[in-house]
Amino acid sequence: MKINIVKRAKEVLDIEAAAIKNLKARIDHDFRDAVNLIHRTKGRAIVSGMGKTGIIAQKLSATLASTGTPSLFLHTAEAIHGDLGKVTSDDVVIILSNSGSTEEMKQLLPLLKKIGCKVIALTGNIKSILAKYSDVVLDVSVKKEACPLGLAPTASTTAALAMSDALAVCLLELKGFKEKDFAFFHPGGALGKRLLLKVEDIMRRGEANPIVKEEEKVSKVLIKITQARAGSATVVDARGKLKGIFTDGDLRRHLETDKNLPTRKIKEVMTKNPTVIHQEMLAAEAIRILREKRVDELPVVDRDKRPVGLLDVQDLLKAGLL
Repeated sequence: MKINIVKRAKEVLDIEAAAIKNLKARIDHDFRDAVNLIHRTKGRAIVSGMGKTGIIAQKLSATLASTGTPSLFLHTAEAIHGDLGKVTSDDVVIILSNSGSTEEMKQLLPLLKKIGCKVIALTGNIKSILAKYSDVVLDVSVKKEACPLGLAPTASTTAALAMSDALAVCLLELKGFKEKDFAFFHPGGALGKRLLLKVEDIMRRGEANPIVKEEEKVSKVLIKITQARAGSATVVDARGKLKGIFTDGDLRRHLETDKNLPTRKIKEVMTKNPTVIHQEMLAAEAIRILREKRVDELPVVDRDKRPVGLLDVQDLLKAGLL
């Protein structure tokens, strides 16, 4: 069978776009009640579904959990085979079902009512048994599926997904959920790292952080830098306070003009009063400073200006921040 693939694909997108657009007229007091019901619950938002709609339900549960609403996914069929024990009277159960009238639904809903939890329905059939037993009903029906047979869930799952996202985003804002909260639930992601990682979490310490006295010869300093596999050495005075930094850039600049460089004292060729950063600062702030100052290394100092670490641009790369 030959078809115009490009034309058909555009038709599918038009159908699904229309399904989402038609939802706007259904955002009313019922939607507001659903958001408030989830927001006020003392328990969790338990999201249930099965089949393709169940996948959308899993996504909603994951989105809620990652944006500050405790949630878990409950497979509708598994619920009537033991998993119903996960539900308490303090929970709100959000059920996604296009037909709203499956056999599993007929068995599950009376039991949920017996438990005493609140039920929110996202359904394509507002006259279904699911709608009848629910405290709040959100109509996610569509005029037609993108599937030419009208069988494979396509536009209907897209509508359910969009309505789910609307619920989650409204809840997020109602809770006053901020970037730092999102980062807390996503510590392994790029945003989490940028908002949670501190300089002390990734800076070089001990043998990896070469610290030298300002009277030392350049030749010895270079050996220490090489042993530490670093790109610089932090220079301190007799009291251990920061005086400067000696970098690969300093080495190259002085090699061009000074044949006696190896025997020079490091204080004669170091970069004095370098830009520094404190260990409790966010690594994201270090990125800004490195870019602004156009340097590759930052000495990390304590409140007494004593070096406690070294932050190299390579450390930020390894941490996935660049």
